[in-house]
Amino acid sequence: MNKKNTNKSRKNLILDGPIVKTLVSLAMPIIFAMVLQMIYNLTDTFWVGRLGANAVASVSLSWPILFLITSFGNGLGIAGTILVSQYKGKKDHRNVDFISAQTISAMFLISAVVGVFGFLISGPLIGLMGASPSVIPDAVKYLKISFLGVLFSYIYFSFQSLMNGIGEVKIPLYIVLCSVLLNLVLDPLFIMGWNFIPSFGVAGAAWTTIISQALSSLVGIIILIKGSRGIKMHFKDLIPHVGIFKKMFKLGTPAGISQSVRALNMVLITFLVVGFGTISVAAFGLGVRILGLIIVPGMGFSIAISTMVGQNMGAKKIDRAAHVSNRGMLLAFVTLTLFGIIMFIAAKSVASVFVPGEIEVIRQSAYFIRAMALTFGFIGLNMAIIGVFNGSGNTHNGMFLSVLSLVFLFCFGFGLSRFTSLGINGVWIAYPISNILTGLISFIWIKRSRWKEIKII
Repeated sequence: MNKKNTNKSRKNLILDGPIVKTLVSLAMPIIFAMVLQMIYNLTDTFWVGRLGANAVASVSLSWPILFLITSFGNGLGIAGTILVSQYKGKKDHRNVDFISAQTISAMFLISAVVGVFGFLISGPLIGLMGASPSVIPDAVKYLKISFLGVLFSYIYFSFQSLMNGIGEVKIPLYIVLCSVLLNLVLDPLFIMGWNFIPSFGVAGAAWTTIISQALSSLVGIIILIKGSRGIKMHFKDLIPHVGIFKKMFKLGTPAGISQSVRALNMVLITFLVVGFGTISVAAFGLGVRILGLIIVPGMGFSIAISTMVGQNMGAKKIDRAAHVSNRGMLLAFVTLTLFGIIMFIAAKSVASVFVPGEIEVIRQSAYFIRAMALTFGFIGLNMAIIGVFNGSGNTHNGMFLSVLSLVFLFCFGFGLSRFTSLGINGVWIAYPISNILTGLISFIWIKRSRWKEIKII
């Protein structure tokens, strides 16, 4: 009885409750789950940092590629979120179950292909980055092992997206919490070695990630099979349905590209940074991870907005969906601006925690963080707007805005670092310029868009 009442209460909040309160109640568990995921990644950085600057640089070279691959998978999962949220708002529970199974099936097939292909080309990919010979072996090893775990990460992303789509946002939080605790124990054991466990070095961080992801995806699948959390996965529904796959790819591919652009930004900027030496590569990898921890509130609000917009569109409450859009944009902008101010003040102290004694890495990381921090609000605005577009099924607009940010960042980064006396600082300065321009254009775009007229179910 309690579980039914809880589900009813959540449904009423999404469709009828106070908008800001509901957005916060949906976003907070998502944000905490993302913070835990970033802590998961920072734990790797912390222990790898004990192996020296070369070890940090090798992971920094691999991480943008992995971030690109996992971001695209996460974006493809958004198709499931969109369809599930709108069918949930429509109270079509059979299609909620069916779409969920189709999402898992599609992601399984895609991840198998990506994992095998990525493993085979890991060496050439790292070679293209132009890193120093001392960094390449560990980077290739880390990347190959990580590609073995793509299947597990894609399956878990699918489960997480489906839970978010129906408003069950706490379950993924609990799973990630257990995963982080496991990683805290395994990381030092596999990286540094202990007793009968040998030291795997940089590769140890990749192995702990695979173990944690495998367990998380297994738990997610069990929950879907049991059907105790609003979605019941039937094995017969796992058989690929061509029509549904087409619709999912039509929605998911632009969303996947949109999610991947931030990672692609990292890959392209890494090409620029590599020319300035190992110290700059390490500073870039550290700075981007720390910045990622700070901007997760924007990502959380984006998903919460997408869920609310999707369910209200499915319930044909179009005016309420518009109110969610407006208040969500303001909430994301203000929240990330406040976080940016805090990070601007604490930049040097935070950087020094992860690479103690590496004075030049700390200096460059702090400069990078401070250059970008005060424009975090514009990142939040852009993410909120992409959430509105995704929730309404208008994923192409979100993709356009994301690609636009890529163009701005790379062009300014290349121009300022190569054709001015700024050097590597030109790359860091390109970030705030790109954030402001993209945020403003996103706001103008959504005000002129007819996103409320999109129908996908």
